Amino acid sequence: MIGVNGGRLDLENHPDLPAGCLMPPPRPRVPEMLIKATAESLGIPVRSAHTAVLTRDMPDPVAPRKACFNATPCTRGCTIGAMFQTTTSFLPMAKATGRLTTITDAMVSRVTMATPGKAAGVEYVDRKTGQRHQVKARAVVLAAGTGETTRLLLNSGERGRGLANASGELGRNLTDSTGASFRAYVPALAGRPRYNEDGIGGQHIYIPFWLYGQQKRGELDFARGYHFEIGGRFGVPPAEALPRAWGAALKTAVRNTSGSTIALTLRGEMIPNKDTFCEIDPVTKDRFGIPVLRFSFRWSQNEINQVAHGRRTAHAVFKRMNATILDPDLPPEQIMTAGGEIIHELGTARMGADPRSSVVDGYGRAWEVDNLVLMDGAVFASGAHKNPTLTILALALRASERLAKRIKTGAFA
Repeated sequence: MIGVNGGRLDLENHPDLPAGCLMPPPRPRVPEMLIKATAESLGIPVRSAHTAVLTRDMPDPVAPRKACFNATPCTRGCTIGAMFQTTTSFLPMAKATGRLTTITDAMVSRVTMATPGKAAGVEYVDRKTGQRHQVKARAVVLAAGTGETTRLLLNSGERGRGLANASGELGRNLTDSTGASFRAYVPALAGRPRYNEDGIGGQHIYIPFWLYGQQKRGELDFARGYHFEIGGRFGVPPAEALPRAWGAALKTAVRNTSGSTIALTLRGEMIPNKDTFCEIDPVTKDRFGIPVLRFSFRWSQNEINQVAHGRRTAHAVFKRMNATILDPDLPPEQIMTAGGEIIHELGTARMGADPRSSVVDGYGRAWEVDNLVLMDGAVFASGAHKNPTLTILALALRASERLAKRIKTGAFA
């Protein structure tokens, strides 16, 4: 449906897909091949990254998409639809049904209620005029992102309690991915011949977590896993890799060093803790008069130990290839990203089997509001170390199918 490239993983906790589901992966770049050879010599597995970028055309009568031609930055949008995004796939498909109405410049402020257990719709503020409007609905879906969905629920219902919050878990269990980046200068890559090394957007290979056995045996001082995303190609080298020089000498150094620095970027799982949560700020409101969230965030010793282990691993890879490590010698807690910086916020309205300890059921339906369904990262019970986007999408599709069946059977008549 979305078009994912990659290869088999054959690793624990990394389920493989049926044959023919994945498109062919792109070939690794030169720095990636060096990282792969070095890491595998240390017993660290390296695999093709699974990326939602087409490596062959995907015909569709409504939203045809073309294979990536390796030329433009993915993060600026993809006009040919090679990189999966709703603007070039799902929205055109929905629009083609003739049943989609899109309201722009609408800042939703709260969920409105028909009865204590049934949502009536939503209220929104017109961003241009400041006027408030209400939209009626048989069922309300919130897919505003973890923080904004939680803000909407906390700003709805009873003051100080929020909507669908009998468990008291709304806003709790907030997590983000752990993050830290490690860099090195590789003399063996200096001055290599120039060629187009763009490739598809992002990495072509990555290092998945591989130490589940050691964790089970109690040999590691942290729980859960992390992975390394890989960087390294032609571009402006970091200042730390350059000599002190000016003029022509600096230009020569930049040209020679370009393409010779590599990076291993850690992303790991955070375990929810009682000190990390969000709540409504009692004072501050946005320009529409809607109360905003305020956050409390703390990395536990588990995450600090995880990053320390990741740094030792990355540096072992760098040393194996006779590279110069460019990282500052600081405690792990000082090199970790701040909470929210990775923008993988999850878990503030978690799903569960018991309404006493969760906000929604396994299909994202709020326990206390039968026609209110959440379809974003707020419903996660755990973050995992994998990037959450595709899991959010899978859960949303699953919840949508369940919601559609309920509507067809007259559940919300």
